[in-house]
Amino acid sequence: MGRRSLSAAPLAVFRIGFGLMMLLSVVRFWAKGWIEKLYLEPTYFFSYRYFEWVKPLGNWTYLLFAVVGLSALGILLGWKYRWSSTVFFLSFTYVELMDKSTYLNHYYFVSLLSFLLIWLPAADYFSLDARGRERPTVPAWTIHALQVFVGVVYCYAGLAKLNSDWLLQAQPLAIWLPAKYSLPGLGDLLQQRWVHFAFAWLGAAYDLFIPFLLLWRPTRWLAFGAVVVFHVLTRVLFPIGMFPYIMIVSALIFLDAGVHERIIGYLRTGLGRLGARPQVPGKVVRERNWGLPKTVVCAVLALHLLLPWRYLLYPGELFWTESGYRFSWRVMLMEKAGYLSYRIEDPITGRSRTVDPSRYLTPLQAKQLATQPDFILEFAHHLAREYQQRGQAPPAVYAESYVALNGRGSRPYVNPSVDLTTVTWATPRTAWLLPFEDTIYGL
Repeated sequence: MGRRSLSAAPLAVFRIGFGLMMLLSVVRFWAKGWIEKLYLEPTYFFSYRYFEWVKPLGNWTYLLFAVVGLSALGILLGWKYRWSSTVFFLSFTYVELMDKSTYLNHYYFVSLLSFLLIWLPAADYFSLDARGRERPTVPAWTIHALQVFVGVVYCYAGLAKLNSDWLLQAQPLAIWLPAKYSLPGLGDLLQQRWVHFAFAWLGAAYDLFIPFLLLWRPTRWLAFGAVVVFHVLTRVLFPIGMFPYIMIVSALIFLDAGVHERIIGYLRTGLGRLGARPQVPGKVVRERNWGLPKTVVCAVLALHLLLPWRYLLYPGELFWTESGYRFSWRVMLMEKAGYLSYRIEDPITGRSRTVDPSRYLTPLQAKQLATQPDFILEFAHHLAREYQQRGQAPPAVYAESYVALNGRGSRPYVNPSVDLTTVTWATPRTAWLLPFEDTIYGL
Protein backbone atom coordinates (compact mmCIF):
# COMPACT_ATOMS: atom_id res chain seq x y z
CA MET A 1 0.00 0.00 0.00
CA GLY A 2 1.45 3.34 -1.03
CA ARG A 3 1.96 6.27 1.28
CA ARG A 4 -0.90 8.13 -0.35
CA SER A 5 -3.48 5.38 0.21
CA LEU A 6 -4.82 3.53 3.25
CA SER A 7 -7.17 0.63 3.91
CA ALA A 8 -10.79 1.47 3.06
CA ALA A 9 -12.06 -0.38 6.16
CA PRO A 10 -11.96 2.64 8.56
CA LEU A 11 -14.21 4.67 6.23
CA ALA A 12 -16.60 1.74 5.87
CA VAL A 13 -16.85 1.23 9.64
CA PHE A 14 -17.32 4.97 10.17
CA ARG A 15 -20.13 4.98 7.59
CA ILE A 16 -21.85 2.01 9.21
CA GLY A 17 -21.53 3.48 12.71
CA PHE A 18 -22.75 6.90 11.65
CA GLY A 19 -25.73 5.47 9.75
CA LEU A 20 -26.65 3.23 12.68
CA MET A 21 -26.46 6.06 15.23
CA MET A 22 -28.60 8.30 13.04
CA LEU A 23 -31.18 5.59 12.42
CA LEU A 24 -31.44 4.85 16.14
CA SER A 25 -31.72 8.58 16.87
CA VAL A 26 -34.71 8.95 14.57
CA VAL A 27 -36.41 5.84 16.00
CA ARG A 28 -35.82 7.13 19.54
CA PHE A 29 -37.07 10.62 18.68
CA TRP A 30 -40.23 9.24 17.10
CA ALA A 31 -40.90 6.67 19.86
CA LYS A 32 -40.69 9.30 22.61
CA GLY A 33 -43.32 11.45 20.91
CA TRP A 34 -40.94 14.35 20.43
CA ILE A 35 -42.03 15.03 16.83
CA GLU A 36 -45.49 16.01 18.04
CA LYS A 37 -44.26 17.70 21.20
CA LEU A 38 -41.59 19.85 19.53
CA TYR A 39 -42.92 20.43 16.02
CA LEU A 40 -46.69 19.99 16.00
CA GLU A 41 -47.94 21.30 19.35
CA PRO A 42 -46.18 24.71 19.39
CA THR A 43 -47.93 27.61 17.67
CA TYR A 44 -44.76 29.66 17.23
CA PHE A 45 -41.27 28.64 16.10
CA PHE A 46 -38.03 30.58 16.53
CA SER A 47 -36.10 30.99 13.29
CA TYR A 48 -32.44 31.16 12.36
CA ARG A 49 -31.42 34.27 10.50
CA TYR A 50 -31.71 33.78 6.72
CA PHE A 51 -33.72 30.59 7.29
CA GLU A 52 -37.02 32.11 8.39
CA TRP A 53 -38.72 30.13 5.62
CA VAL A 54 -37.86 26.80 7.26
CA LYS A 55 -40.88 25.73 9.29
CA PRO A 56 -42.44 22.45 10.44
CA LEU A 57 -44.67 20.86 7.82
CA GLY A 58 -47.69 19.97 9.94
CA ASN A 59 -48.45 16.25 9.83
CA TRP A 60 -46.03 15.99 6.90
CA THR A 61 -43.29 16.43 9.49
CA TYR A 62 -43.65 12.71 10.21
CA LEU A 63 -42.81 12.03 6.57
CA LEU A 64 -39.78 14.30 6.87
CA PHE A 65 -38.48 12.25 9.80
CA ALA A 66 -39.17 9.06 7.84
CA VAL A 67 -36.98 10.44 5.05
CA VAL A 68 -34.23 11.17 7.59
CA GLY A 69 -34.47 7.61 8.93
CA LEU A 70 -34.55 5.91 5.53
CA SER A 71 -31.60 7.92 4.24
CA ALA A 72 -29.69 7.01 7.41
CA LEU A 73 -30.44 3.37 6.63
CA GLY A 74 -29.13 3.95 3.10
CA ILE A 75 -25.89 5.31 4.55
CA LEU A 76 -25.62 2.34 6.91
CA LEU A 77 -26.03 -0.16 4.08
CA GLY A 78 -24.05 1.84 1.55
CA TRP A 79 -27.00 1.77 -0.83
CA LYS A 80 -27.16 4.60 -3.37
CA TYR A 81 -24.71 6.15 -0.96
CA ARG A 82 -24.23 9.52 -2.62
CA TRP A 83 -27.97 10.05 -2.86
CA SER A 84 -28.60 8.70 0.64
CA SER A 85 -26.00 10.95 2.24
CA THR A 86 -27.21 13.99 0.30
CA VAL A 87 -30.86 13.37 1.22
CA PHE A 88 -29.86 12.79 4.83
CA PHE A 89 -27.91 16.05 4.98
CA LEU A 90 -30.77 18.07 3.49
CA SER A 91 -33.57 16.47 5.51
CA PHE A 92 -31.70 16.41 8.82
CA THR A 93 -30.55 20.00 8.42
CA TYR A 94 -34.11 21.05 7.61
CA VAL A 95 -35.22 19.45 10.88
CA GLU A 96 -32.43 21.24 12.73
CA LEU A 97 -33.48 24.61 11.32
CA MET A 98 -37.22 24.29 12.02
CA ASP A 99 -37.04 25.72 15.54
CA LYS A 100 -34.01 27.41 17.07
CA SER A 101 -35.15 26.50 20.58
CA THR A 102 -34.15 22.87 19.93
CA TYR A 103 -30.54 23.79 19.04
CA LEU A 104 -27.89 21.38 20.27
CA ASN A 105 -24.20 21.28 19.40
CA HIS A 106 -24.45 17.71 18.23
CA TYR A 107 -27.20 18.56 15.72
CA TYR A 108 -24.74 20.95 14.08
CA PHE A 109 -22.06 18.26 14.36
CA VAL A 110 -24.28 15.79 12.49
CA SER A 111 -25.25 18.29 9.78
CA LEU A 112 -21.68 19.31 9.04
CA LEU A 113 -20.37 15.75 9.22
CA SER A 114 -23.11 14.40 6.94
CA PHE A 115 -22.23 17.03 4.33
CA LEU A 116 -18.58 16.02 4.61
CA LEU A 117 -19.49 12.36 4.10
CA ILE A 118 -21.17 13.13 0.77
CA TRP A 119 -17.70 13.76 -0.68
CA LEU A 120 -15.86 10.81 0.86
CA PRO A 121 -15.73 7.31 -0.67
CA ALA A 122 -17.25 5.69 2.40
CA ALA A 123 -19.27 3.20 0.34
CA ASP A 124 -16.40 1.92 -1.78
CA TYR A 125 -15.91 -1.00 0.58
CA PHE A 126 -18.35 -3.39 2.29
CA SER A 127 -21.51 -1.79 0.96
CA LEU A 128 -24.38 -2.64 -1.34
CA ASP A 129 -23.00 -0.17 -3.87
CA ALA A 130 -19.61 -1.88 -3.90
CA ARG A 131 -20.74 -5.46 -4.50
CA GLY A 132 -18.42 -6.95 -7.10
CA ARG A 133 -16.30 -3.82 -7.38
CA GLU A 134 -14.86 -3.10 -3.94
CA ARG A 135 -11.90 -0.76 -3.61
CA PRO A 136 -9.62 -2.11 -0.86
CA THR A 137 -7.87 1.26 -0.42
CA VAL A 138 -8.84 4.92 -0.34
CA PRO A 139 -6.76 8.10 -0.50
CA ALA A 140 -5.19 8.77 2.90
CA TRP A 141 -6.61 12.29 3.02
CA THR A 142 -10.18 10.94 3.21
CA ILE A 143 -9.47 9.32 6.56
CA HIS A 144 -7.30 12.15 7.81
CA ALA A 145 -10.13 14.59 7.03
CA LEU A 146 -12.45 12.77 9.45
CA GLN A 147 -9.74 12.64 12.10
CA VAL A 148 -9.22 16.38 11.77
CA PHE A 149 -12.98 17.00 11.88
CA VAL A 150 -13.48 15.03 15.10
CA GLY A 151 -10.26 16.34 16.63
CA VAL A 152 -11.27 19.96 16.10
CA VAL A 153 -14.55 19.40 17.96
CA TYR A 154 -12.65 18.11 20.99
CA CYS A 155 -9.88 20.72 20.90
CA TYR A 156 -12.26 23.65 20.50
CA ALA A 157 -14.45 22.33 23.31
CA GLY A 158 -11.31 22.18 25.45
CA LEU A 159 -10.16 25.68 24.51
CA ALA A 160 -13.62 27.03 25.36
CA LYS A 161 -13.27 25.57 28.86
CA LEU A 162 -10.16 27.65 29.52
CA ASN A 163 -12.17 30.41 31.15
CA SER A 164 -12.34 31.65 34.73
CA ASP A 165 -15.88 30.44 35.37
CA TRP A 166 -15.00 26.86 34.43
CA LEU A 167 -11.50 26.60 35.92
CA LEU A 168 -11.71 28.88 38.98
CA GLN A 169 -15.37 28.50 39.96
CA ALA A 170 -16.17 25.05 38.47
CA GLN A 171 -19.26 26.65 36.96
CA PRO A 172 -21.74 25.54 35.81
CA LEU A 173 -20.77 22.05 37.07
CA ALA A 174 -21.10 23.27 40.66
CA ILE A 175 -24.79 23.89 39.90
CA TRP A 176 -25.50 20.73 37.93
CA LEU A 177 -23.59 17.99 39.75
CA PRO A 178 -25.15 18.38 43.23
CA ALA A 179 -28.58 17.92 41.62
CA LYS A 180 -27.56 14.29 40.85
CA TYR A 181 -27.73 13.33 44.54
CA SER A 182 -29.90 10.28 43.80
CA LEU A 183 -27.32 8.49 41.63
CA PRO A 184 -26.28 5.23 43.33
CA GLY A 185 -22.64 5.33 44.41
CA LEU A 186 -22.10 8.84 43.03
CA GLY A 187 -24.77 11.02 44.60
CA ASP A 188 -22.92 11.79 47.84
CA LEU A 189 -19.61 12.29 46.05
CA LEU A 190 -21.12 14.81 43.66
CA GLN A 191 -21.94 17.11 46.58
CA GLN A 192 -18.24 17.68 47.28
CA ARG A 193 -16.72 20.93 46.05
CA TRP A 194 -13.39 19.29 45.16
CA VAL A 195 -15.25 16.87 42.89
CA HIS A 196 -16.71 19.80 40.92
CA PHE A 197 -13.20 21.16 40.33
CA ALA A 198 -11.86 17.70 39.46
CA PHE A 199 -14.58 17.27 36.83
CA ALA A 200 -13.90 20.75 35.45
CA TRP A 201 -10.12 20.42 35.15
CA LEU A 202 -10.14 16.82 33.95
CA GLY A 203 -12.88 17.65 31.43
CA ALA A 204 -10.82 20.49 29.97
CA ALA A 205 -7.69 18.33 29.83
CA TYR A 206 -9.61 15.48 28.23
CA ASP A 207 -11.00 17.66 25.43
CA LEU A 208 -7.66 19.33 24.73
CA PHE A 209 -5.49 16.22 24.60
CA ILE A 210 -7.69 13.28 23.62
CA PRO A 211 -7.31 13.75 19.82
CA PHE A 212 -3.51 13.68 20.11
CA LEU A 213 -3.56 10.67 22.42
CA LEU A 214 -5.81 8.88 19.93
CA LEU A 215 -3.41 9.70 17.09
CA TRP A 216 -0.31 8.47 18.94
CA ARG A 217 -0.06 4.69 18.65
CA PRO A 218 1.40 3.98 22.16
CA THR A 219 -1.57 5.72 23.88
CA ARG A 220 -4.28 4.95 21.33
CA TRP A 221 -6.11 2.18 23.15
CA LEU A 222 -5.81 3.86 26.53
CA ALA A 223 -7.22 7.02 24.98
CA PHE A 224 -10.10 5.14 23.35
CA GLY A 225 -10.91 3.61 26.74
CA ALA A 226 -10.98 7.14 28.15
CA VAL A 227 -13.37 8.17 25.37
CA VAL A 228 -15.77 5.38 26.32
CA VAL A 229 -15.58 6.11 30.07
CA PHE A 230 -15.92 9.88 29.59
CA HIS A 231 -18.95 9.72 27.33
CA VAL A 232 -20.73 7.00 29.29
CA LEU A 233 -20.24 9.08 32.43
CA THR A 234 -21.57 12.23 30.75
CA ARG A 235 -24.55 10.23 29.53
CA VAL A 236 -25.27 9.12 33.11
CA LEU A 237 -24.90 12.63 34.52
CA PHE A 238 -26.52 14.76 31.84
CA PRO A 239 -29.56 14.31 29.54
CA ILE A 240 -27.76 14.83 26.24
CA GLY A 241 -29.38 12.09 24.19
CA MET A 242 -27.37 10.16 21.61
CA PHE A 243 -24.39 12.53 21.54
CA PRO A 244 -22.11 10.43 23.80
CA TYR A 245 -22.65 7.36 21.63
CA ILE A 246 -22.11 9.35 18.44
CA MET A 247 -18.77 10.59 19.77
CA ILE A 248 -17.68 7.09 20.82
CA VAL A 249 -18.45 5.79 17.33
CA SER A 250 -16.71 8.80 15.75
CA ALA A 251 -13.55 8.11 17.77
CA LEU A 252 -13.23 4.75 16.01
CA ILE A 253 -11.73 6.59 13.02
CA PHE A 254 -8.49 6.99 15.01
CA LEU A 255 -7.97 3.24 15.51
CA ASP A 256 -5.63 1.13 13.39
CA ALA A 257 -6.91 -0.16 10.06
CA GLY A 258 -6.47 -3.73 11.30
CA VAL A 259 -9.15 -3.15 13.93
CA HIS A 260 -11.60 -1.97 11.30
CA GLU A 261 -10.75 -4.86 9.02
CA ARG A 262 -11.53 -7.28 11.86
CA ILE A 263 -14.84 -5.51 12.47
CA ILE A 264 -15.69 -5.88 8.78
CA GLY A 265 -14.67 -9.54 8.98
CA TYR A 266 -17.03 -10.17 11.90
CA LEU A 267 -19.84 -8.44 10.02
CA ARG A 268 -19.20 -10.52 6.92
CA THR A 269 -19.30 -13.69 9.02
CA GLY A 270 -22.49 -12.60 10.74
CA LEU A 271 -24.19 -11.80 7.47
CA GLY A 272 -23.11 -15.16 6.10
CA ARG A 273 -24.75 -16.93 9.02
CA LEU A 274 -27.93 -14.98 8.38
CA GLY A 275 -27.96 -16.30 4.83
CA ALA A 276 -26.81 -13.14 3.09
CA ARG A 277 -24.49 -13.59 0.15
CA PRO A 278 -20.88 -12.97 1.21
CA GLN A 279 -19.37 -9.85 -0.25
CA VAL A 280 -16.15 -10.55 -2.09
CA PRO A 281 -13.71 -8.18 -3.74
CA GLY A 282 -14.37 -7.66 -7.42
CA LYS A 283 -12.42 -6.41 -10.35
CA VAL A 284 -10.21 -3.37 -10.09
CA VAL A 285 -12.05 -0.22 -11.15
CA ARG A 286 -10.77 2.92 -12.78
CA GLU A 287 -9.12 5.51 -10.54
CA ARG A 288 -11.19 8.58 -9.73
CA ASN A 289 -10.49 12.25 -10.09
CA TRP A 290 -10.42 13.58 -6.53
CA GLY A 291 -10.08 17.26 -7.40
CA LEU A 292 -13.61 18.43 -6.59
CA PRO A 293 -14.15 16.23 -3.50
CA LYS A 294 -10.83 17.28 -2.04
CA THR A 295 -11.62 20.97 -2.65
CA VAL A 296 -15.03 20.69 -0.99
CA VAL A 297 -13.66 18.77 1.97
CA CYS A 298 -10.93 21.39 2.47
CA ALA A 299 -13.59 24.14 2.36
CA VAL A 300 -15.72 22.33 4.96
CA LEU A 301 -12.73 21.87 7.25
CA ALA A 302 -11.80 25.54 6.83
CA LEU A 303 -15.32 26.55 7.85
CA HIS A 304 -15.09 24.08 10.73
CA LEU A 305 -11.88 25.72 11.91
CA LEU A 306 -12.77 29.39 11.38
CA LEU A 307 -16.47 29.77 12.25
CA PRO A 308 -16.02 29.29 16.03
CA TRP A 309 -13.75 32.35 16.14
CA ARG A 310 -16.34 34.75 14.75
CA TYR A 311 -17.25 35.83 18.29
CA LEU A 312 -14.08 37.96 18.22
CA LEU A 313 -15.86 40.28 15.78
CA TYR A 314 -18.53 41.23 18.32
CA PRO A 315 -18.26 43.53 21.36
CA GLY A 316 -19.29 42.51 24.85
CA GLU A 317 -18.95 39.44 27.07
CA LEU A 318 -19.68 36.34 24.99
CA PHE A 319 -21.59 34.49 27.73
CA TRP A 320 -23.79 37.56 28.25
CA THR A 321 -24.52 38.66 24.67
CA GLU A 322 -24.10 35.19 23.05
CA SER A 323 -23.02 36.85 19.81
CA GLY A 324 -21.20 34.07 17.98
CA TYR A 325 -21.83 31.53 20.73
CA ARG A 326 -23.66 28.90 18.68
CA PHE A 327 -21.88 26.67 16.16
CA SER A 328 -18.60 27.04 18.05
CA TRP A 329 -18.30 23.80 20.07
CA ARG A 330 -18.88 25.59 23.36
CA VAL A 331 -20.36 22.61 25.13
CA MET A 332 -22.14 22.89 28.48
CA LEU A 333 -20.39 26.08 29.58
CA MET A 334 -23.36 28.12 30.77
CA GLU A 335 -26.25 27.84 33.16
CA LYS A 336 -28.59 30.73 32.55
CA ALA A 337 -31.91 31.25 34.25
CA GLY A 338 -34.14 34.21 33.59
CA TYR A 339 -37.41 36.05 33.87
CA LEU A 340 -38.94 37.97 30.95
CA SER A 341 -42.09 39.92 30.25
CA TYR A 342 -42.94 42.43 27.52
CA ARG A 343 -44.70 45.77 27.72
CA ILE A 344 -46.56 46.81 24.56
CA GLU A 345 -47.31 50.52 24.31
CA ASP A 346 -49.80 52.08 21.91
CA PRO A 347 -48.06 55.13 20.36
CA ILE A 348 -51.35 57.00 19.87
CA THR A 349 -53.12 56.50 23.19
CA GLY A 350 -50.06 55.90 25.32
CA ARG A 351 -51.77 52.92 26.91
CA SER A 352 -49.70 49.86 27.59
CA ARG A 353 -50.22 46.27 28.60
CA THR A 354 -47.94 43.56 29.89
CA VAL A 355 -47.54 40.33 27.94
CA ASP A 356 -46.41 37.06 29.46
CA PRO A 357 -44.69 35.21 26.58
CA SER A 358 -45.30 31.82 28.20
CA ARG A 359 -48.91 32.14 27.05
CA TYR A 360 -47.69 31.77 23.48
CA LEU A 361 -44.88 29.26 23.92
CA THR A 362 -44.05 25.80 25.18
CA PRO A 363 -42.07 25.54 28.44
CA LEU A 364 -38.89 24.73 26.49
CA GLN A 365 -39.34 27.74 24.22
CA ALA A 366 -40.16 30.05 27.12
CA LYS A 367 -37.02 28.93 28.99
CA GLN A 368 -34.84 29.60 25.94
CA LEU A 369 -36.52 32.95 25.30
CA ALA A 370 -35.85 34.27 28.80
CA THR A 371 -32.06 34.16 28.48
CA GLN A 372 -31.10 34.44 24.80
CA PRO A 373 -30.94 37.88 23.18
CA ASP A 374 -31.83 36.86 19.62
CA PHE A 375 -34.92 35.04 20.91
CA ILE A 376 -35.96 38.10 22.93
CA LEU A 377 -35.59 40.41 19.92
CA GLU A 378 -37.34 38.07 17.50
CA PHE A 379 -40.35 37.57 19.74
CA ALA A 380 -40.64 41.31 20.40
CA HIS A 381 -40.97 41.88 16.65
CA HIS A 382 -43.49 39.04 16.46
CA LEU A 383 -45.65 40.71 19.14
CA ALA A 384 -45.49 44.01 17.25
CA ARG A 385 -46.62 42.31 14.01
CA GLU A 386 -49.44 40.57 15.82
CA TYR A 387 -50.58 43.91 17.24
CA GLN A 388 -50.57 45.47 13.77
CA GLN A 389 -52.49 42.58 12.25
CA ARG A 390 -55.40 43.57 14.45
CA GLY A 391 -55.52 46.88 12.61
CA GLN A 392 -53.73 48.92 15.24
CA ALA A 393 -50.82 51.32 14.85
CA PRO A 394 -47.28 49.90 15.11
CA PRO A 395 -46.60 49.66 18.85
CA ALA A 396 -43.48 50.10 20.91
CA VAL A 397 -42.32 46.93 22.64
CA TYR A 398 -40.19 46.97 25.78
CA ALA A 399 -38.79 44.07 27.79
CA GLU A 400 -38.43 43.59 31.52
CA SER A 401 -35.77 40.94 31.86
CA TYR A 402 -33.55 39.46 34.56
CA VAL A 403 -30.86 36.81 34.07
CA ALA A 404 -28.63 34.81 36.40
CA LEU A 405 -25.44 33.46 34.80
CA ASN A 406 -23.33 30.62 36.22
CA GLY A 407 -24.29 31.03 39.85
CA ARG A 408 -24.26 34.83 39.94
CA GLY A 409 -27.22 36.71 41.31
CA SER A 410 -30.06 37.68 39.01
CA ARG A 411 -29.54 41.05 37.37
CA PRO A 412 -31.34 43.20 34.76
CA TYR A 413 -30.62 42.00 31.23
CA VAL A 414 -32.43 43.99 28.53
CA ASN A 415 -32.39 47.79 28.73
CA PRO A 416 -36.03 48.51 29.69
CA SER A 417 -35.99 51.93 27.99
CA VAL A 418 -35.17 50.55 24.52
CA ASP A 419 -38.07 50.01 22.13
CA LEU A 420 -37.12 46.63 20.67
CA THR A 421 -39.02 47.31 17.45
CA THR A 422 -36.31 49.86 16.63
CA VAL A 423 -33.59 47.23 17.04
CA THR A 424 -32.53 45.14 14.04
CA TRP A 425 -30.43 42.02 13.69
CA ALA A 426 -27.51 44.24 12.67
CA THR A 427 -27.67 46.32 15.87
CA PRO A 428 -24.89 45.30 18.28
CA ARG A 429 -26.41 43.54 21.26
CA THR A 430 -24.39 45.76 23.56
CA ALA A 431 -26.59 48.65 22.35
CA TRP A 432 -29.77 47.22 23.90
CA LEU A 433 -28.56 44.81 26.57
CA LEU A 434 -27.42 46.19 29.89
CA PRO A 435 -23.68 45.80 30.51
CA PHE A 436 -22.26 42.74 32.21
CA GLU A 437 -20.67 43.93 35.44
CA ASP A 438 -18.21 41.07 35.94
CA THR A 439 -15.29 39.83 33.86
CA ILE A 440 -14.96 36.26 32.60
CA TYR A 441 -11.36 35.66 31.59
CA GLY A 442 -10.49 33.18 28.88
CA LEU A 443 -10.67 32.44 25.19
